[in-house]
Amino acid sequence: MAFWRKKTREFDKINHIIQQKPGITQADLSRALNVQRSTISRRLPGMEEAGYLYSEDKRGGLWPFKRKR
Repeated sequence: MAFWRKKTREFDKINHIIQQKPGITQADLSRALNVQRSTISRRLPGMEEAGYLYSEDKRGGLWPFKRKR
């Protein structure tokens, strides 16, 4: 079992916030979840492995990729 499967509930919370507030920074995301910024930095690579894909703009904002149909 991949390690990220244990974190799906946490990943879903992070994803929900990013979907609701596209362009949110890691600092704002950490405040919204009441966790350290380093926690968010550690979670993002695992989220990518789990299939949550985001792009980061020049100021550090996280943007969800939209799937093409």
